[in-house]
Amino acid sequence: MRHKETPNDYGLSVWGGDNFTIENGRVCVNIGSHPAILDMVTEIRSDGYRGPLLIRLPHLVDKQIEKLYSTFNKARKEYKYSGKFRAVFPLKVNQFPGFIKILIEKGQRYGYGLEAGSKAELILAMAYNQDSAPITVNGFKDEEMISLGFIAKEMGHDITLTIEGLGELDTILEMQKKTGDPMPNIGIRIRLHTAGMGIWGKSGGINSKFGLTSTELMRAVRLLKESGQLSSFTMIHFHIGSQMEDIAPLKRALREAGNIYAELRKMGADNLKSINLGGGLGVEYSQDARSKSVSYSLQEVANDVMFLLKSICENKNVEEPDIFTESGRFIAASHALLIAPVLELFSQEYNEKALDLKEKGNPPLVSELYDLYRTINEKNAAEYLHDSLDHMESLLTLFDLGYIDLQDRSNTEILVHLIIKKALDTAAHLSERNQLQQRIQEKYLVNFSLFQSLPDYWGLGQEFPVMPLDRLETKPTRSASLWDITCDSDGEITFKTKRPLFLHDINLMDGNYFLAFFLVGAYQEVLGMRHNLFSHPTEAVVEIDDEGYHIRDLKPSASLLDILDDIDYDTTDVQRQLKKRIERSELIPEDKRQDVLAELYLYLSENSYLKTTRLV
Repeated sequence: MRHKETPNDYGLSVWGGDNFTIENGRVCVNIGSHPAILDMVTEIRSDGYRGPLLIRLPHLVDKQIEKLYSTFNKARKEYKYSGKFRAVFPLKVNQFPGFIKILIEKGQRYGYGLEAGSKAELILAMAYNQDSAPITVNGFKDEEMISLGFIAKEMGHDITLTIEGLGELDTILEMQKKTGDPMPNIGIRIRLHTAGMGIWGKSGGINSKFGLTSTELMRAVRLLKESGQLSSFTMIHFHIGSQMEDIAPLKRALREAGNIYAELRKMGADNLKSINLGGGLGVEYSQDARSKSVSYSLQEVANDVMFLLKSICENKNVEEPDIFTESGRFIAASHALLIAPVLELFSQEYNEKALDLKEKGNPPLVSELYDLYRTINEKNAAEYLHDSLDHMESLLTLFDLGYIDLQDRSNTEILVHLIIKKALDTAAHLSERNQLQQRIQEKYLVNFSLFQSLPDYWGLGQEFPVMPLDRLETKPTRSASLWDITCDSDGEITFKTKRPLFLHDINLMDGNYFLAFFLVGAYQEVLGMRHNLFSHPTEAVVEIDDEGYHIRDLKPSASLLDILDDIDYDTTDVQRQLKKRIERSELIPEDKRQDVLAELYLYLSENSYLKTTRLV
């Protein structure tokens, strides 16, 4: 049974979307048999897999696709909108086969298509896209990429090449004239004055990277007319930014794009029947209901799209267009979660057992600190706390001047830490509570690379929900910052007083403590960096039914040799050089050299993530 009261659900009701529950103190998947994620992790690790683990949940891909289509089609019905709703997934969001194969399978019954922004992505779309589903091609294109678009058309794909500049249109028209091949559909990205908001807002607006101005748009229509290809012009496209926080910019953009659509139809673009809204649907990453990052619902978006475009088309007396979306983050983010074990707590030395008070000769201020620690209570907590902080400053000055020794300094640090903890435990209403929590925060060393698995946190400050997989029936008391295992000081998720993370005060000798990072299925994998040559985590797909769960497509993290090969080292030469150095080493006895070499080769077959004697 789910606990009626959970000491800390880590904002699950804010960001979780009913995808997960807490039952018997453990995080469970809210479908079928409600399996605990910890059980999945334990089973996978029992086969010898160590380090971080990426779990994919296919039913959450299906859930998001169904939600997208059903919500927009509900709005179509309500507003009696005659245009169709269609969608494509932008491959840039996640090109990994473990996800794309799930996406293609789950999207088939909806006619869910793909969007490509490079030659490699277009090849994937041509290979895997369902026959009846659309392909759109965005981004800058050269002659080769445009030629691929023509080949896709000949293969029977419903493909639209969205031009980003007049030069691309010239190339398309010249190629068709030269070859006589069937013409792909032509889309035109329009540059709106409306800009987005937030981190990615600059991808919209008049100064955005992509799109044609009104003047260029009119010239493009003339070029299409003159070449006899105006009938190929079927779509206009706009984009106001990923992770849309507020709906107001979208409404302004819809009015602008809707009127442009109507004017183009009046100019003779009779086959222009689609408006592509681009991406932008937001995902709620916040763990605090007071600081939500998305202020609208999907239904509100769908209703506004149908109402505004229908109103414009009725006023302008033009046909209502089909509506396309490319909201990949909305589809992909929730399907994947990263689980990583905690290796060590770095501040556990600050406990009473660590005190090393002298039998005689303790400095008076150290003795005073000890008395404060023993006698602090709810009534005097604030006073004693302030006295202890003042004493510490004095004692550190005495150390710098050479009047007290290192043992005294150590006792000072431990006692002040203990006094702060005791004050926080006994006095619930300390005015400086958050600042004190930051001062005594525990550093949790976590076996993952932030640069590899959460690059948007490092690069953009994007928050991701994080919580332990178990012990949730117990109140977490330690203010926590998370350290990854890279040798980079930026590899840290710091404790924030406005968005504090509290974890449990644990003894790792008693068992593992796993942290789960949620909503990592969009962008994080494809943007992951090989900082310190850490590779993509081990990944697994988990199917869930009423009987339990089933683990499939388990893909181990790359070995050291594979990583070196991937960055163009000759791994045969690496092994040869290692063998040569072992054979000529005077420190390794001749009869042990083969054993050392065998041990080294064993390490080369493992991944880069850490192992300890406890095999975490």
